[in-house]
Amino acid sequence: MKPADLLRLLLLAAIWGASFLFMRIVVPVLGSLPTAFFRASLGALGLLAILLVLRPMWDFRGKFKACLVLGMINAGLPSVMYCLAAVVLPAGYSSIFNATTPLMGVLIGALFFSESMTPSKAAGVAIGLFGVAVLTRTGPVAFDLPLLLGAAACLVATICYGFAGFLTRSWIGPLGLDNRLVAFASLVGASLFQLPLLAGSLAWKMPTNWGGTEVWLSLVALGLVCTAYAYVLYFRLLTDIGPIKASTTTFLIPPFGVLWGALLLDEPLSWAYLPGCLLIGVALWLVVRPSSPAPAPAKA
Repeated sequence: MKPADLLRLLLLAAIWGASFLFMRIVVPVLGSLPTAFFRASLGALGLLAILLVLRPMWDFRGKFKACLVLGMINAGLPSVMYCLAAVVLPAGYSSIFNATTPLMGVLIGALFFSESMTPSKAAGVAIGLFGVAVLTRTGPVAFDLPLLLGAAACLVATICYGFAGFLTRSWIGPLGLDNRLVAFASLVGASLFQLPLLAGSLAWKMPTNWGGTEVWLSLVALGLVCTAYAYVLYFRLLTDIGPIKASTTTFLIPPFGVLWGALLLDEPLSWAYLPGCLLIGVALWLVVRPSSPAPAPAKA
């Protein structure tokens, strides 16, 4: 991997790790559903501006509606889940739970998409789920119902990511559709999905205040930097180093999530994170490590 690619990979992990920090700042003031909606809509507007500058060919090849549906699954519902989790979970917790995405992808692929489940992957899924259980019991946050609900919300988000990956491969992959267009349409779909949820949330209870400069700067950073710019950076990595190496950003997000939370929000930085994190790390390695090539058949 070139130094420039490694630098972009670290930058992407730092940005996505910071997204959990920004949600912890915005959600207690604006609420979960408004935060999720503004993140998606600002991200869509940011990507639209980028696309207008880059001027790609606007050809969805008849898959615009499919991209909207993917957006609901890949961005709309997960964003709502993480914003709900941000009410009760520290940024570090959410970022660690987010790292289980590849484990969910393996489990969903085996259950619903006829993907092979190797012994290594099966062990990875089992160890990863055990790691999640250990983290909830031994981490620096008290083990109670809000913690369990927050963890469940994060895992729902990772399940959505798992389904979205396979659906994208099935619906969009064979067409070679421009990834930037897919990302933009996905955020539009996420915004449309969240709009009635936002309306219902505001009808039920308006925020007591709409925050100050810190809240709105955090929201802008969440939408434009952690969503729009991060998508562009991620797709550049996909092109330069391929999907397998680009997926290693999953390993790097939790340290940044924990670090930003500790430095900027005074969240606990504790060795209690370590057992669960190590188990999840081992599980991820078992899942994403390259499989041994099958032996070549003997020639007669």
